[in-house]
Order: sequence, then structure tokens, then C-alpha cells
Amino acid sequence: MRTTINKIQSLSFPILFIIVFIGCNTKNKSKESLKGVPIETSQNVISAVIDSINSEINNGDYGLIDRFMIIQNDEVLADYKYEQDYETIVQKYDTTNHQFNFNNTDWHPYYKKSELHTLQSVTKSITSILLGIALDLNEDYNIRNKAMPLLTGYDTDFLDKRKQNISIEDLLTMRSGLQWNEETDHNDNTNDCFLLESSDNWIEYVLSKPMDTLPGTKFVYNGGGTVLLGKIVKTITGKRIDDWAEEKLFEPLGITDYYWKETPHGEIDTEGGLYLKAEDLAKIGSLLLNNGKWNDNQIVSKSWVTTSTSPQIKDVKPDWRPNMGYGYQWWIPEYSNNGKTRIYAGNGYGGQYLMMAPEYNLIIVFNGWNINDEPEKSSWRVLQDRIIPALKNK
Repeated sequence: MRTTINKIQSLSFPILFIIVFIGCNTKNKSKESLKGVPIETSQNVISAVIDSINSEINNGDYGLIDRFMIIQNDEVLADYKYEQDYETIVQKYDTTNHQFNFNNTDWHPYYKKSELHTLQSVTKSITSILLGIALDLNEDYNIRNKAMPLLTGYDTDFLDKRKQNISIEDLLTMRSGLQWNEETDHNDNTNDCFLLESSDNWIEYVLSKPMDTLPGTKFVYNGGGTVLLGKIVKTITGKRIDDWAEEKLFEPLGITDYYWKETPHGEIDTEGGLYLKAEDLAKIGSLLLNNGKWNDNQIVSKSWVTTSTSPQIKDVKPDWRPNMGYGYQWWIPEYSNNGKTRIYAGNGYGGQYLMMAPEYNLIIVFNGWNINDEPEKSSWRVLQDRIIPALKNK
């Protein structure tokens, strides 16, 4: 563990809100920007909406919420922390001390009582950034490369030759063609994510799955594919992805405190195992809104950011949320008719959300842990249903 540097770059965007509102639940209001510079609190155009959301969170309408942040133009409009008695809440559930038992408070939602919060599948989105950096720096590889030759040390001579044709891009867009079931409850013992996390060798588990469609033809949500992407980063860079992340992403952004789960076989859990502080997760959003730049250093290419956060597939989940798009491990909940992204987001189990609205240079971070009960309201909809309408009507 390391001491976090609480600093964020200045973005070259026009400031819409010079004076902003921040708070730490309703009783404790701080005065701090992401730059670490004290700022005055004042009413602004969306403060009433922020107050309303905060009140509803305190009333329990959104279930178990741990953190709620809104950042615009590098200024914190809201920062609320909520205390939850997870030790009492989880008593009626299995609390076996295991890193993939989501009701064990040594591991979830915070890591070992620290401020590091599980990101769950937002980890996938950060894995995409790390792969993008690897491809930016290694011109011998690109998204069209076949995946199987890059998975060294495993038997990839499959009878079903469709598996040999899976590309890196197919894995990024969840169109590998592998038979996979991750739509049921996570504790369902037929859920492939549950079975993956219960296995000793994750990569072998994923590679053992049969094909059910041609690669590149059908979207099926598949965390196993992201596990393969993590291994491919190691093949391209010669470094395990956590080491690559520290060198190429975390250290440049001043992220010095994090935890990343390791699988029994010594790989890194790239489908859901990363823990960050909310402030540091916001830095990832800032990096992307600034087209991959941080303090004038190009961390990941603008082209990767643009492509990753554009709807490579449209209407991927019509039965869940119509017109939902998907990029390279990023969800695109709102885009125009011509495919221009209006909102993109990392989306993690239990209510981990990193949402960006480029038009408004806006970031929202939610940490929560709604895994056993369905809340009345979804924090996933706050940006679309509450914040953006307020900005439009200002």
C-alpha cells in the first residue's frame, strides 16, 4: 500500500461553474477541489438537483451508496460520503473470508477497511485503457490480431477452428463467439462468472468454453474475454498488467494506492478485481475527457479513447435498456443518430459507475453495494435523468 497523492491536472476546458458546491453527507461539507485548492461553496445551477439526490440517497431510495461525486471542468460540484454498517448488514449472509465472497467485509465493498473501493466491472474499462497503451507503444500488434496465438503457455490447438479466429477486437466488444452465461444472479452456480471465480486456472476455464457463434457476430456479455485481454497485455508488453498499469497509468496520474486481486494461478483479475479510491477513479474519467492527456502528457492515444468510447455495437441490450451501445469495454448509454457519443460509462456490479458526458465536460462517480436487494431508484440513471436535464434547462 502507498500514500495517495491528492492531485489532479487542470483541464483546458471553459469553466462553467467557477464557484461550486461540495459536501460530505449532509452534516459535513468540505471545501476542496480535485486540484487540492480550497474553494468557496455557493449555490449554482444544479445545486438543488444535487441536494435532492443526496437527500434521496440518505433516505435510502438508492439503496447502499458509499460515495457520490460530480466533477465538471476539473471542479468538484459534489462529493458525498455515506457510512454504511456493512458488518451488520451482511450478518444474515455467508461471510466466509474469501476475496470472491461479496458479503465478506474484509474484501467488499472496501478492501480491508481502507478507502479502496471495489470497482467490479469498471475494471474491464480500465483494462481497455491499458491494452490501448500497449498497442500504442507496440506497433507490431493491433486489434485485428488473432487472440489465440497471443495466449502463450496454453493449448490453443482447438478442434473448433472458429476459436482460432477470435480477434482482440472481438474480445474488446464482447463478440468472441464463446458460449457464456453471465446474465443470471452472480451466486447462481451455472453463472460462468461465478464458475470462473471459483476455478483454479481462469484462462484455461475461458479457453475450455465451446463456441456457439462466429466471432464478431453476436454481443454476449463475457468477463472471461476480459481475462484473456489481461493475459494478452502481458504477452505484448512482457509485464503483468498490474505492473504495466502502475508504470503507464497509475504513476503518471498520481494513483499510488490501489489493490488488484490475483487469481489462484497468479494472473490478475482484469474482469472485476481492481480497487481504487473514488478520487482516483475520477482521474481516469478526467484522462478520457482530455483525450488521453494528463498534464500535457499523452498517456493513451486520442484515437484509442475516441474509438473505445464510441458505439462499436448499437442496441446491445434491447431487452434491458433500448439503444444502449458498447465500445471497447465501455458502455454507451446515449449516442446520436450518427453515432456520436453523448455519454459513456464503466458499469460495475453493486453500483460502481464512472460516467462521462463529453458535451458538458462532466464526470460522475458512484460507489455502492446493492448486491442483495434491489433499490427503489437506480444511480445508473442519475446522469441522464437528473443532471443533464438540469444543465439543459439552466
